[in-house]
Amino acid sequence: QLRLVESGGGLVHPGGSLRLSCAPSGFTLDYYAIGWFRQAPGKEREGLGCISSSGDDTNYAASVKGRFTISRDNAKNTVYLQMNNLKPEDTATYYCAAEPGTVMTCLTALTYRVWGQGTQVTVSS
Repeated sequence: QLRLVESGGGLVHPGGSLRLSCAPSGFTLDYYAIGWFRQAPGKEREGLGCISSSGDDTNYAASVKGRFTISRDNAKNTVYLQMNNLKPEDTATYYCAAEPGTVMTCLTALTYRVWGQGTQVTVSS
């Protein structure tokens, strides 16, 4: 079964930074577009951004644009989500997701066929 593994979550103060990693289990990410999502208790899963398989193109939701950056290192078979200037409303479980080829609606969860288990991010003073 193809799956992804997120890591790097934790507790951070408002204004702080975290870098999340997304690594595959049992396959390589070279041909996959990657999306990042988050979900807080009782709320809908929210698309944060995505990156093309080559890493040449990224898209971000308005809520995180300018604070979050997605990058990938295909040689290391890893995708990253750099989160800066974190706010309490960023508290959520963060997921990465993969879909082969080019994705059109990259902030929509149903676009992706492979998911990780999530990593918790808590922003609190």
